[in-house]
Amino acid sequence: MKRTRDENALAKSVVDSILDELEQEPKPIKEKDPRAVKRGRQGGSKGGKARAEKLSAEKRKEIAKKAAHTRWKS
Repeated sequence: MKRTRDENALAKSVVDSILDELEQEPKPIKEKDPRAVKRGRQGGSKGGKARAEKLSAEKRKEIAKKAAHTRWKS
């Protein structure tokens, strides 16, 4: 590596050499376990429905009011 007297050129050459090293080392891509993905989807699809059945109408109304207030406050 040729050293230059210009600080900016030296900084650029250092950054370029580091970026070249990073490009040469690709990270392995981890694949997701399909069974775990399926379990996660199942939990997400039944969570809201189960919570809605558990809550009373009054409690759902309070939650909705609080959400609307939070969303529309200035």
